[in-house]
Amino acid sequence: MAITVNIDLGYEFEVKAKAADVFAVLSDVPASVSHFPKVEKLTDMGDGVYKWEMEKVGTAQVNIQTIYASKYASDKAKGTVKWTPVKGVGNALVGGSWKITDNKKSTGLVLKIEGTVDVPLPGLMKMVVAPVVEGEFEKLVDKYIANLVKRFGGEA
Repeated sequence: MAITVNIDLGYEFEVKAKAADVFAVLSDVPASVSHFPKVEKLTDMGDGVYKWEMEKVGTAQVNIQTIYASKYASDKAKGTVKWTPVKGVGNALVGGSWKITDNKKSTGLVLKIEGTVDVPLPGLMKMVVAPVVEGEFEKLVDKYIANLVKRFGGEA
């Protein structure tokens, strides 16, 4: 039996770096992921598909490792990087997008992430586990954004 936890996050911020430099990092999946905390392993599966294996989180008795794959596509003209979940890999389905806007003196960024994580625990634990999983995911994304802001010369 597993609990399915929904993830739905959205962020909007500006950085000092030029839009072309920001796009270059965010559209290069390994470069972008290098800023994401607690990634144990990133595997290039070919054809724009990357498998993420996160570090285990939790206690010795109850720990969760999130594993999933997403297919990435970027469009420089539109300033977008999008990823869609790949079914059948790991215990999560994660999709999302970056929208990069050149504001002349700064670069606007909009990040959206949505997905589900299946946690192998009894349904009775959902009320306890779901907020923990959601909170952990949110903390990781917050740190990822902080790392990117630092990489791109701070917030504008």
